[in-house]
Amino acid sequence: MDSSLIRRLQRGDLEALGGLYERHRSMVYRTALAITHDERAAEDILQECFVRLYTYAATVDSKRPLPPWLYRVTVNLAYDWFTKSRWIQPLDELLEWLSGLPGVFPSPDRSAEKEETTRLVREVIDDLPAAHRVVVVLFYLEELPVDEIGQILEIPVGTVKSRLHYARQRLRESLIRRQRPVPELSYEFT
Repeated sequence: MDSSLIRRLQRGDLEALGGLYERHRSMVYRTALAITHDERAAEDILQECFVRLYTYAATVDSKRPLPPWLYRVTVNLAYDWFTKSRWIQPLDELLEWLSGLPGVFPSPDRSAEKEETTRLVREVIDDLPAAHRVVVVLFYLEELPVDEIGQILEIPVGTVKSRLHYARQRLRESLIRRQRPVPELSYEFT
């Protein structure tokens, strides 16, 4: 379906752009929000992503899937936002996912424990370099495979794995120091 909409867009059909926007807007917005943790920035990135799709429609290969192209543009726009803002926001959605794993943080008062855990993980994630944060978001939040993340970021798969490894290692070490080990973060790729 995307391929026919892309071909129509390449012929100047703005309704095709609207169709692509409806199909992919939540993915782009969710990714931008997870990376920037700023609703206004995510909305701006969403709009800019589809402006670029319209602008560069002639260069988009209608035979290839569109989501990797959109992810790449979204990530690049988020990097630009980081550069402009000069600071990095925490990733609440990822923190909720990490701290909400069943059985990882058993406690009689689950909500208080979850708040404390979220705070602790947020502190650790705040220390991650932007490149590691982006890979963590795409892998854990968007649940993309490492090879697709490599294509989106235009980096080798080994670099994706390395960034995930070091991000998990930093998260694990910092949480262990604070007496909050997260076993799922110790998983390694082979």
